[in-house]
Amino acid sequence: MRHDPPGSEFPVSAGILLGLGVGGFFDGIVLHQILQWHHLVTSAGFPPDSVENLKINTFWDGVFHAGTWLFVVAGLFVLWRHARRQHGRWSARLLPASLLIGFGLFNLVEGTINHQFLGLHHVNETVPRDQWMSWDLAFLAWGAAMLGGGLIWLRAGRRV
Repeated sequence: MRHDPPGSEFPVSAGILLGLGVGGFFDGIVLHQILQWHHLVTSAGFPPDSVENLKINTFWDGVFHAGTWLFVVAGLFVLWRHARRQHGRWSARLLPASLLIGFGLFNLVEGTINHQFLGLHHVNETVPRDQWMSWDLAFLAWGAAMLGGGLIWLRAGRRV
């Protein structure tokens, strides 16, 4: 039986914060910039049909990226703080599991708030409008699957 010093367990909060940031970067880089399926406020009265609207969307995409960057910085700080303490060996499963939890949480929270409640944008606005909800629901399902998988993986990692 291991007897690690108190507070020496893996900082799951660090992995979750990093996962929130990685989830946001994936959304912003892949869906906003590469695929150009939406920007942060394209459904909130700023469709990408003019230079002025693209400037507004680019600004809010930047604010969004700044927020995801703050999650990453916070996660790195928490991880660094815990890594400097005396601790036993952490299971290699704990970081990817907690990253998956954070990524899944990002999708669920962002998808619920921005897509459904506020209607700021939808996952894929390049398809006909009657398909937007299907894409939004798939995004939420993907987030729930990542969250569930991460929780299962985390439990297994803690047993190691």
